Amino acid sequence: MRKPLGLVAVLLVVPLALAQSGAREFKGHGGLVFAVAFSPDGKTLATGSFDNTVKLWDFASGKELRTLKGHASPVYGVAFSPDGSMIATGSQDKTIRIWNPNDGKLIKELKGHGDIVSAVAFSPDNKILASGSADKTVRLWNPGDGKELKNIGSHKESVYGVAFSPNGQLLASCGKDTTIKLFDVKGMKELRTFPPLPEPKKVDPKKKDPKKKEDKKDKKDKDKKEVKKEEPKKTEPLPLPEIREAITAVQFMPDSQQLLSVGFDKQLHLWNAADGKEIKKLGPTPDDIFGLAISRDGKQIATAGYGGHLRVWNLQTGTPSFAHHLKKMVTYCVTFTPDGKALVTGHEKDNAAVVTPLK
Repeated sequence: MRKPLGLVAVLLVVPLALAQSGAREFKGHGGLVFAVAFSPDGKTLATGSFDNTVKLWDFASGKELRTLKGHASPVYGVAFSPDGSMIATGSQDKTIRIWNPNDGKLIKELKGHGDIVSAVAFSPDNKILASGSADKTVRLWNPGDGKELKNIGSHKESVYGVAFSPNGQLLASCGKDTTIKLFDVKGMKELRTFPPLPEPKKVDPKKKDPKKKEDKKDKKDKDKKEVKKEEPKKTEPLPLPEIREAITAVQFMPDSQQLLSVGFDKQLHLWNAADGKEIKKLGPTPDDIFGLAISRDGKQIATAGYGGHLRVWNLQTGTPSFAHHLKKMVTYCVTFTPDGKALVTGHEKDNAAVVTPLK
Protein backbone atom coordinates (compact mmCIF):
# COMPACT_ATOMS: atom_id res chain seq x y z
CA MET A 1 0.00 0.00 0.00
CA ARG A 2 1.10 3.52 -0.64
CA LYS A 3 2.75 5.34 2.27
CA PRO A 4 2.19 9.05 1.67
CA LEU A 5 4.21 11.71 3.40
CA GLY A 6 2.69 13.29 6.51
CA LEU A 7 1.84 16.98 6.66
CA VAL A 8 2.69 19.47 9.39
CA ALA A 9 0.67 18.91 12.58
CA VAL A 10 -2.33 21.12 13.21
CA LEU A 11 -2.33 22.18 16.85
CA LEU A 12 -5.88 23.43 17.13
CA VAL A 13 -8.63 20.83 17.30
CA VAL A 14 -11.75 22.49 15.98
CA PRO A 15 -14.79 20.91 14.28
CA LEU A 16 -14.87 22.68 10.95
CA ALA A 17 -18.01 22.98 8.81
CA LEU A 18 -17.33 22.18 5.19
CA ALA A 19 -19.43 24.23 2.85
CA GLN A 20 -20.08 21.57 0.25
CA SER A 21 -20.74 18.45 2.31
CA GLY A 22 -21.75 19.89 5.67
CA ALA A 23 -19.08 17.58 7.12
CA ARG A 24 -17.00 18.07 10.23
CA GLU A 25 -13.26 17.56 10.42
CA PHE A 26 -11.15 16.20 13.26
CA LYS A 27 -7.66 17.67 12.89
CA GLY A 28 -4.53 17.31 14.96
CA HIS A 29 -2.44 14.47 13.53
CA GLY A 30 0.94 15.06 11.93
CA GLY A 31 0.39 12.33 9.34
CA LEU A 32 -2.44 10.87 7.30
CA VAL A 33 -5.34 9.09 9.07
CA PHE A 34 -5.34 5.42 8.04
CA ALA A 35 -7.80 3.90 10.55
CA VAL A 36 -10.96 5.01 12.38
CA ALA A 37 -13.11 3.29 15.02
CA PHE A 38 -15.86 4.15 17.51
CA SER A 39 -16.09 3.02 21.12
CA PRO A 40 -19.02 0.69 21.90
CA ASP A 41 -20.94 3.50 23.63
CA GLY A 42 -20.47 5.71 20.56
CA LYS A 43 -19.01 8.61 22.50
CA THR A 44 -15.34 8.26 21.53
CA LEU A 45 -13.77 8.28 18.07
CA ALA A 46 -10.29 6.78 17.66
CA THR A 47 -8.06 7.74 14.74
CA GLY A 48 -4.85 5.90 13.83
CA SER A 49 -2.24 7.85 11.93
CA PHE A 50 1.05 7.68 10.06
CA ASP A 51 2.42 10.06 12.70
CA ASN A 52 2.78 6.86 14.83
CA THR A 53 -0.04 7.84 17.23
CA VAL A 54 -3.70 7.18 17.94
CA LYS A 55 -5.91 10.06 19.02
CA LEU A 56 -9.11 9.73 21.02
CA TRP A 57 -11.80 12.36 20.49
CA ASP A 58 -15.07 13.25 22.18
CA PHE A 59 -17.22 12.83 19.10
CA ALA A 60 -20.06 15.14 20.15
CA SER A 61 -17.83 18.16 20.81
CA GLY A 62 -14.86 17.36 18.58
CA LYS A 63 -12.50 17.82 21.54
CA GLU A 64 -9.31 15.78 21.65
CA LEU A 65 -9.30 13.66 24.80
CA ARG A 66 -5.82 12.12 24.67
CA THR A 67 -3.07 10.84 22.38
CA LEU A 68 -1.74 7.29 22.58
CA LYS A 69 2.02 7.39 22.00
CA GLY A 70 4.43 4.50 21.84
CA HIS A 71 4.49 3.00 18.36
CA ALA A 72 7.75 3.61 16.51
CA SER A 73 6.13 3.60 13.04
CA PRO A 74 2.78 4.37 11.32
CA VAL A 75 -0.43 2.94 12.78
CA TYR A 76 -2.42 0.79 10.35
CA GLY A 77 -5.16 -0.76 12.48
CA VAL A 78 -7.35 0.34 15.40
CA ALA A 79 -10.09 -1.60 17.22
CA PHE A 80 -12.06 -1.17 20.47
CA SER A 81 -12.92 -4.25 22.50
CA PRO A 82 -16.69 -4.90 22.63
CA ASP A 83 -16.81 -4.01 26.35
CA GLY A 84 -14.92 -0.76 25.73
CA SER A 85 -12.14 -1.57 28.21
CA MET A 86 -9.34 -1.89 25.61
CA ILE A 87 -8.08 -0.45 22.35
CA ALA A 88 -5.81 -2.56 20.13
CA THR A 89 -3.51 -0.94 17.57
CA GLY A 90 -1.35 -2.50 14.85
CA SER A 91 1.71 -0.78 13.42
CA GLN A 92 4.45 -0.86 10.84
CA ASP A 93 6.80 -1.39 13.78
CA LYS A 94 5.60 -5.06 13.73
CA THR A 95 3.91 -4.79 17.14
CA ILE A 96 0.39 -4.73 18.54
CA ARG A 97 -0.32 -2.49 21.50
CA ILE A 98 -3.28 -2.76 23.86
CA TRP A 99 -4.26 0.43 25.65
CA ASN A 100 -6.65 1.59 28.35
CA PRO A 101 -8.89 4.14 26.58
CA ASN A 102 -9.83 5.80 29.87
CA ASP A 103 -6.34 7.00 30.75
CA GLY A 104 -4.38 6.28 27.55
CA LYS A 105 -1.89 4.02 29.32
CA LEU A 106 -0.32 1.00 27.67
CA ILE A 107 -1.59 -2.33 29.00
CA LYS A 108 0.36 -4.81 26.87
CA GLU A 109 2.72 -4.90 23.89
CA LEU A 110 2.35 -7.99 21.68
CA LYS A 111 5.33 -9.13 19.62
CA GLY A 112 5.55 -11.95 17.11
CA HIS A 113 4.75 -10.62 13.67
CA GLY A 114 7.64 -10.13 11.27
CA ASP A 115 6.24 -7.20 9.31
CA ILE A 116 3.51 -4.51 9.32
CA VAL A 117 0.50 -5.38 11.48
CA SER A 118 -2.18 -4.09 9.13
CA ALA A 119 -5.37 -5.22 10.88
CA VAL A 120 -6.65 -6.04 14.38
CA ALA A 121 -10.06 -7.22 15.64
CA PHE A 122 -11.52 -8.36 18.99
CA SER A 123 -13.81 -11.36 19.33
CA PRO A 124 -17.36 -10.56 20.53
CA ASP A 125 -16.57 -11.98 24.02
CA ASN A 126 -13.39 -9.84 24.39
CA LYS A 127 -11.27 -12.96 24.98
CA ILE A 128 -9.40 -13.17 21.68
CA LEU A 129 -7.61 -10.61 19.54
CA ALA A 130 -6.96 -11.42 15.88
CA SER A 131 -4.28 -9.78 13.78
CA GLY A 132 -3.23 -9.82 10.13
CA SER A 133 0.17 -8.83 8.85
CA ALA A 134 2.34 -8.16 5.84
CA ASP A 135 4.32 -11.20 7.04
CA LYS A 136 1.38 -13.14 5.46
CA THR A 137 0.14 -14.63 8.75
CA VAL A 138 -3.09 -14.44 10.73
CA ARG A 139 -2.57 -14.79 14.48
CA LEU A 140 -4.73 -15.13 17.58
CA TRP A 141 -3.77 -13.57 20.91
CA ASN A 142 -4.98 -13.51 24.51
CA PRO A 143 -5.48 -9.78 25.17
CA GLY A 144 -5.48 -10.44 28.91
CA ASP A 145 -1.91 -11.68 29.22
CA GLY A 146 -0.62 -10.66 25.79
CA LYS A 147 0.40 -14.18 24.81
CA GLU A 148 0.03 -15.56 21.31
CA LEU A 149 -2.54 -18.35 21.17
CA LYS A 150 -1.81 -19.54 17.65
CA ASN A 151 -0.54 -18.64 14.22
CA ILE A 152 -3.84 -19.81 12.78
CA GLY A 153 -3.00 -19.60 9.08
CA SER A 154 -1.16 -17.88 6.27
CA HIS A 155 -1.93 -16.17 3.00
CA LYS A 156 0.43 -16.28 0.03
CA GLU A 157 0.95 -12.52 0.33
CA SER A 158 0.26 -9.65 2.76
CA VAL A 159 -2.88 -9.82 4.92
CA TYR A 160 -4.97 -6.63 4.77
CA GLY A 161 -8.05 -7.36 6.88
CA VAL A 162 -9.46 -9.58 9.67
CA ALA A 163 -13.00 -9.79 11.06
CA PHE A 164 -14.90 -11.98 13.55
CA SER A 165 -18.44 -13.14 12.88
CA PRO A 166 -21.02 -11.62 15.28
CA ASN A 167 -21.59 -15.03 16.89
CA GLY A 168 -17.85 -15.37 17.50
CA GLN A 169 -17.56 -18.75 15.79
CA LEU A 170 -15.75 -17.66 12.63
CA LEU A 171 -12.85 -15.43 11.68
CA ALA A 172 -12.26 -14.14 8.16
CA SER A 173 -9.08 -12.70 6.69
CA CYS A 174 -8.26 -11.22 3.30
CA GLY A 175 -5.23 -9.98 1.46
CA LYS A 176 -3.08 -9.17 -1.48
CA ASP A 177 -3.23 -12.77 -2.73
CA THR A 178 -6.86 -12.07 -3.84
CA THR A 179 -8.41 -14.59 -1.44
CA ILE A 180 -10.51 -14.75 1.71
CA LYS A 181 -9.70 -17.35 4.35
CA LEU A 182 -12.27 -18.59 6.84
CA PHE A 183 -11.26 -20.02 10.23
CA ASP A 184 -13.00 -21.97 12.97
CA VAL A 185 -12.24 -19.90 16.08
CA LYS A 186 -12.92 -22.58 18.71
CA GLY A 187 -11.04 -25.26 16.80
CA MET A 188 -8.36 -22.73 15.77
CA LYS A 189 -8.12 -24.15 12.28
CA GLU A 190 -8.65 -23.04 8.69
CA LEU A 191 -11.94 -24.11 7.12
CA ARG A 192 -11.68 -22.89 3.54
CA THR A 193 -10.15 -20.42 1.09
CA PHE A 194 -12.24 -18.63 -1.49
CA PRO A 195 -12.49 -17.78 -4.26
CA PRO A 196 -10.04 -20.54 -5.23
CA LEU A 197 -6.87 -19.43 -6.95
CA PRO A 198 -6.57 -20.48 -10.61
CA GLU A 199 -4.63 -23.72 -11.00
CA PRO A 200 -1.28 -23.18 -12.75
CA LYS A 201 -1.06 -24.88 -16.14
CA LYS A 202 0.97 -28.06 -15.79
CA VAL A 203 3.49 -29.04 -18.44
CA ASP A 204 4.54 -32.69 -18.76
CA PRO A 205 8.33 -32.68 -19.23
CA LYS A 206 8.17 -36.21 -20.71
CA LYS A 207 5.79 -35.22 -23.47
CA LYS A 208 7.52 -35.41 -26.89
CA ASP A 209 7.76 -32.52 -29.26
CA PRO A 210 4.79 -32.89 -31.66
CA LYS A 211 6.87 -31.66 -34.60
CA LYS A 212 8.30 -34.54 -36.59
CA LYS A 213 11.87 -34.26 -37.72
CA GLU A 214 12.35 -34.51 -41.45
CA ASP A 215 15.21 -36.54 -42.78
CA LYS A 216 17.59 -35.18 -45.41
CA LYS A 217 16.00 -37.17 -48.29
CA ASP A 218 12.54 -35.67 -47.60
CA LYS A 219 14.04 -32.20 -47.54
CA LYS A 220 15.76 -32.70 -50.95
CA ASP A 221 12.54 -33.98 -52.47
CA LYS A 222 10.65 -30.91 -51.27
CA ASP A 223 13.31 -28.63 -52.69
CA LYS A 224 12.90 -30.25 -56.16
CA LYS A 225 9.14 -29.92 -56.45
CA GLU A 226 6.40 -27.65 -55.33
CA VAL A 227 4.52 -28.89 -52.35
CA LYS A 228 0.89 -28.00 -52.01
CA LYS A 229 0.42 -26.04 -48.79
CA GLU A 230 -2.22 -27.36 -46.47
CA GLU A 231 -4.84 -25.01 -45.16
CA PRO A 232 -4.08 -24.20 -41.51
CA LYS A 233 -6.44 -25.93 -39.12
CA LYS A 234 -8.88 -23.67 -37.36
CA THR A 235 -8.34 -23.69 -33.64
CA GLU A 236 -10.31 -22.20 -30.77
CA PRO A 237 -8.65 -19.14 -29.18
CA LEU A 238 -6.95 -19.84 -25.87
CA PRO A 239 -8.91 -18.58 -22.82
CA LEU A 240 -7.58 -15.38 -21.31
CA PRO A 241 -5.90 -15.79 -17.93
CA GLU A 242 -8.13 -14.87 -14.98
CA ILE A 243 -7.30 -11.42 -13.63
CA ARG A 244 -7.65 -11.17 -9.86
CA GLU A 245 -7.23 -8.15 -7.60
CA ALA A 246 -6.22 -7.66 -3.96
CA ILE A 247 -8.97 -7.81 -1.32
CA THR A 248 -8.54 -4.95 1.14
CA ALA A 249 -11.34 -5.49 3.68
CA VAL A 250 -13.85 -8.09 4.85
CA GLN A 251 -16.85 -7.90 7.22
CA PHE A 252 -19.53 -10.36 8.35
CA MET A 253 -23.21 -9.65 8.00
CA PRO A 254 -25.27 -9.70 11.26
CA ASP A 255 -26.46 -13.28 10.63
CA SER A 256 -22.85 -14.60 10.61
CA GLN A 257 -23.87 -16.64 7.54
CA GLN A 258 -22.74 -14.18 4.90
CA LEU A 259 -19.79 -11.85 4.55
CA LEU A 260 -18.76 -8.89 2.45
CA SER A 261 -15.47 -8.01 0.78
CA VAL A 262 -14.03 -5.12 -1.21
CA GLY A 263 -10.78 -4.45 -2.99
CA PHE A 264 -8.93 -3.27 -6.03
CA ASP A 265 -11.52 -4.69 -8.43
CA LYS A 266 -13.78 -1.77 -7.37
CA GLN A 267 -16.63 -4.17 -6.47
CA LEU A 268 -18.61 -5.01 -3.33
CA HIS A 269 -18.96 -8.80 -3.03
CA LEU A 270 -21.41 -10.80 -0.91
CA TRP A 271 -20.35 -14.38 -0.06
CA ASN A 272 -21.91 -17.45 1.54
CA ALA A 273 -19.67 -18.36 4.47
CA ALA A 274 -20.78 -22.01 4.47
CA ASP A 275 -19.42 -22.86 1.02
CA GLY A 276 -17.48 -19.79 -0.10
CA LYS A 277 -19.78 -19.21 -3.08
CA GLU A 278 -20.40 -15.67 -4.29
CA ILE A 279 -24.03 -14.59 -3.83
CA LYS A 280 -23.87 -11.26 -5.62
CA LYS A 281 -21.53 -8.53 -6.81
CA LEU A 282 -22.28 -4.80 -6.69
CA GLY A 283 -20.51 -2.05 -8.59
CA PRO A 284 -18.11 -1.19 -9.98
CA THR A 285 -17.27 2.02 -8.13
CA PRO A 286 -15.11 4.73 -9.72
CA ASP A 287 -11.94 3.77 -7.82
CA ASP A 288 -10.22 1.06 -5.78
CA ILE A 289 -12.07 0.42 -2.51
CA PHE A 290 -10.06 0.68 0.71
CA GLY A 291 -12.85 1.05 3.29
CA LEU A 292 -15.81 -1.19 4.22
CA ALA A 293 -18.30 -0.74 7.08
CA ILE A 294 -21.66 -2.04 8.29
CA SER A 295 -23.95 0.15 10.38
CA ARG A 296 -24.72 -0.97 13.93
CA ASP A 297 -28.26 -1.97 12.99
CA GLY A 298 -26.85 -4.08 10.15
CA LYS A 299 -29.06 -2.41 7.57
CA GLN A 300 -26.51 -0.20 5.80
CA ILE A 301 -23.23 -1.04 4.06
CA ALA A 302 -20.68 1.63 3.20
CA THR A 303 -17.63 1.59 0.95
CA ALA A 304 -14.94 4.22 0.57
CA GLY A 305 -12.81 4.45 -2.55
CA TYR A 306 -9.20 5.57 -2.65
CA GLY A 307 -10.21 8.53 -4.80
CA GLY A 308 -12.82 9.73 -2.29
CA HIS A 309 -15.97 8.11 -3.68
CA LEU A 310 -18.33 7.13 -0.84
CA ARG A 311 -21.23 4.73 -1.32
CA VAL A 312 -23.98 3.32 0.89
CA TRP A 313 -25.43 0.21 -0.73
CA ASN A 314 -28.86 -1.38 -0.95
CA LEU A 315 -28.18 -5.12 -1.17
CA GLN A 316 -31.68 -5.85 -2.42
CA THR A 317 -31.51 -3.60 -5.48
CA GLY A 318 -27.74 -3.77 -5.90
CA THR A 319 -27.53 0.01 -6.25
CA PRO A 320 -26.23 2.81 -4.00
CA SER A 321 -28.79 4.56 -1.79
CA PHE A 322 -26.19 7.29 -1.19
CA ALA A 323 -23.26 8.46 -3.30
CA HIS A 324 -20.86 11.30 -2.61
CA HIS A 325 -17.43 12.33 -3.85
CA LEU A 326 -14.89 13.89 -1.49
CA LYS A 327 -12.90 15.62 -4.20
CA LYS A 328 -9.11 15.58 -4.01
CA MET A 329 -9.28 13.62 -0.76
CA VAL A 330 -7.41 10.31 -0.78
CA THR A 331 -9.51 8.03 1.43
CA TYR A 332 -8.20 5.06 3.44
CA CYS A 333 -10.98 3.95 5.78
CA VAL A 334 -14.64 4.36 6.68
CA THR A 335 -17.02 3.71 9.56
CA PHE A 336 -20.61 4.65 10.34
CA THR A 337 -21.40 7.05 13.16
CA PRO A 338 -23.23 5.19 15.97
CA ASP A 339 -26.64 6.55 14.88
CA GLY A 340 -26.03 5.46 11.27
CA LYS A 341 -26.70 8.95 9.94
CA ALA A 342 -23.17 9.81 8.78
CA LEU A 343 -19.85 8.34 7.66
CA VAL A 344 -16.42 9.01 9.14
CA THR A 345 -13.44 8.66 6.81
CA GLY A 346 -9.66 9.04 7.18
CA HIS A 347 -7.55 11.15 4.79
CA GLU A 348 -4.23 12.59 3.70
CA LYS A 349 -5.69 16.06 3.26
CA ASP A 350 -5.04 18.05 6.45
CA ASN A 351 -4.30 14.70 8.16
CA ALA A 352 -7.93 14.71 9.17
CA ALA A 353 -10.92 12.46 9.83
CA VAL A 354 -14.02 13.79 8.08
CA VAL A 355 -17.70 13.33 8.90
CA THR A 356 -20.09 13.19 5.94
CA PRO A 357 -23.85 13.24 6.68
CA LEU A 358 -25.98 10.80 4.67
CA LYS A 359 -28.34 13.20 2.96
